[in-house]
Amino acid sequence: MFSVRFNRVTIATLAFATVLASAGPLGAQTRAGASEDAKSAAPFPSGRDLIGLTVSGSYLAARHASVDRDASAAAAFYRAALRSDPKNNELLDRAFIASLADGDIDEAVKLADRLLVIDKNNRVARLVARVRALKQKQYAAAQQNINQSVRGPITDLVATLLSAWASYGAGHTQTAISNIDKLAGPEWYPIFKDLHAGMILELANKQKDAGVRFERAYKLDDSALRVTDAYARWLSRNKDDAAAAALYEAFDKKLARHPLVVEGIREAKAGKKMQPLAETPQQGAAEALYGIGASLTRRGGEDLALVYLQLALYLNPNHALALLSLADLYESVKKPAMAINIYERVPANSPLKRNAQIQLATDLDAVDRTDEGIKILKDVVGEDPKDAEAIMALGNIERSRKKFADCAETYTRGIDQQANADKPNWVLYYFRGICFERSKQWAKAETDLKKALEMQPEQPHVLNYLGYSWIDQGINLDEAMKMIRRAVEQRPDDGYIVDSLGWAYYRIADYDNAVKNLERAIDLKPEDPTINDHLGDAYWRVGRTLEAKFQWQHAKDLKPEPEELPKIEAKLRDGLPDDTSNAAAAEKKKEDGKGG
Repeated sequence: MFSVRFNRVTIATLAFATVLASAGPLGAQTRAGASEDAKSAAPFPSGRDLIGLTVSGSYLAARHASVDRDASAAAAFYRAALRSDPKNNELLDRAFIASLADGDIDEAVKLADRLLVIDKNNRVARLVARVRALKQKQYAAAQQNINQSVRGPITDLVATLLSAWASYGAGHTQTAISNIDKLAGPEWYPIFKDLHAGMILELANKQKDAGVRFERAYKLDDSALRVTDAYARWLSRNKDDAAAAALYEAFDKKLARHPLVVEGIREAKAGKKMQPLAETPQQGAAEALYGIGASLTRRGGEDLALVYLQLALYLNPNHALALLSLADLYESVKKPAMAINIYERVPANSPLKRNAQIQLATDLDAVDRTDEGIKILKDVVGEDPKDAEAIMALGNIERSRKKFADCAETYTRGIDQQANADKPNWVLYYFRGICFERSKQWAKAETDLKKALEMQPEQPHVLNYLGYSWIDQGINLDEAMKMIRRAVEQRPDDGYIVDSLGWAYYRIADYDNAVKNLERAIDLKPEDPTINDHLGDAYWRVGRTLEAKFQWQHAKDLKPEPEELPKIEAKLRDGLPDDTSNAAAAEKKKEDGKGG
């Protein structure tokens, strides 16, 4: 009885092993818990929702939306509360932050102005005022210092870089560079300082000095994408195309097939003189905000990252990397509906558009707009039949939606495309094997699972799936049990794999060991209906009938697969039939193609 839970766990655990992983955070992965994500996306409040709410009601609704990380709803409710109580400074501050997080910068600017009348040292409000001034090319206003008493390492860096770009905008290049160079701080400062000094000097036509700064930044971290990109672009215009191509190719060896790097290699080899990363003070400032915001998303600073990314997009709405980082942030907090809106904004001419489309499709599936997602992926594959990433994403969506004939065909396309690959991808065989098994084509499934195991002999999920399949069919029992035990040794805290071991013992009529392992699986995954059902069966066989009925009832309450529900109800009513023979239990054939 192979449960759909296998789809959930393998999608989440195995994504790193796929060819998709080569794109780093841009890699397309079918996400676990699609229905849960969809349910978590709170709807945007309607006008009717807002009318008639008391201040306290609006405030509580806003707090709930904030906890749920629904910035749009939070902003709407806080502003509603503020309109009812306009002198409430706490509401003002919260409405400001929520509007900022929602990307409504025009509204945030208005609220920032009100906040600065109350507290001129409010650093976030001053940041927004500075960004607004940069947007409007009011460079003198943008250069005003943030009060020192409220500054910290990140604020210092942001303030300095934005002021530098404002100074350049005002025609004071040397002042900009001098202020950057005077900034002292943590060990991660220099790469930001040299990168932005290089970009400013480049625009000021001080090409030699710019090259020195780019080279310094590159030596500090040759795995930083934006540093590599900026330096290679400078090389294409000031040195030679081969040097630029070599820089991109070196990066490609560290992180293969990043779209911007692929595009850079293509353009460098074609002899194209590539444009700087930033061509205006606004774009330069946006680059600073994006760089820090993206760094914060990887360090647990999601709330602050959200602010910086939104401000970056205010200055440069078409910054594709900022858009993808923001969408990825929304995905990380289980807000696929908000991520969808961001992915749709990625410019059609961006090298990252294809990545955005793949991720857009997976998020559409997460909010039950699966047909739209599938269409997008089929269009992507239609444009490039060799796109392994899109093929994998399409197959994963089809598999999660139980379109087993479709996903088998899709994975076959992926396998066919990697025929000449140096390292064929075992995951494709494993996933196709699941599709064949679930569509009751065991001979084909077994061939694929064996192939996947041949390519990755100790892969725990393959060991688990193939071993259990054999156990459930009553064949290759000794080898199968060894395989499942090896899987458990590698994943002792994986409730699904521990369940498989327990259920394997049950199938060979070793009920005491079945109970022992299934109780352990329940400890690890108490909310899974299949594991509860299995434990109920094992309890019944060892004479613990009351506990068996409790587990079956619990399994029923946890909403099992529709085809399993009548079986559970029958057991609650009648129990299990007598087990007349241990051999019969071991040799029983699979009845429904599903398992533990």
